[in-house]
Amino acid sequence: MNDIVKIGIIICDRYKSCTGGKRFRSVKERAGAFDIYKDREVELVGYTTCGGCPGGNIEYAPEELKKNGAEVIHLATGMVVGYPPCPYIGTFKNFIESKYNLKVVVGTHPIPEKYFLTHSELKTWNSPEWKVIIQTTLKEKEIRLTYD
Repeated sequence: MNDIVKIGIIICDRYKSCTGGKRFRSVKERAGAFDIYKDREVELVGYTTCGGCPGGNIEYAPEELKKNGAEVIHLATGMVVGYPPCPYIGTFKNFIESKYNLKVVVGTHPIPEKYFLTHSELKTWNSPEWKVIIQTTLKEKEIRLTYD
């Protein structure tokens, strides 16, 4: 098994000015969706936005990420916690996996507690589909609080 996994991250365009601090911290801590790499080194080979609704950048950005060595694409947690959450997450995941033969993980850093509380109150994630989508980033309350 290769000890280094090369990843690309695609974030929601409405957060294009985000510094990525929580994402990079979670890579370092192997928290949130990055806990799957707890025994591996992670190399970030690219970072971009979806291009804005309905995701125009999704058509070609994964190809460039793959040329840069990406083996896995992470769709950022912001696509899950923003309001409204990205309605295209499933479409993006299926498209990238089918067209580019890349594994796609929904999520980067753990869901912050403030977003968990808001979406719980709004019942945003109550459907079976959303329960699966948030699975990689929904961690214990103590961890969620550290990402507020």
